[in-house]
Amino acid sequence: MKAKLFSLIFVLASFVAQAQADVAMADQFRADGKIYVVIAVISIILIGLFVYLFRLDRKITDLENRLK
Repeated sequence: MKAKLFSLIFVLASFVAQAQADVAMADQFRADGKIYVVIAVISIILIGLFVYLFRLDRKITDLENRLK
């Protein structure tokens, strides 16, 4: 079982390494100065997601405490 798990991890790692070889779009964004816009949008989305999950966790905790 461990051998299959390690082989799966190595196969996935090789796919990730191949995916990073062709970054022409990222190079173009960097050359145009638009990479910062992309990073800002991704950051805003992630921050919004984390805030939503944090608030949802607090609401669920409050509901659990009310049921006890």
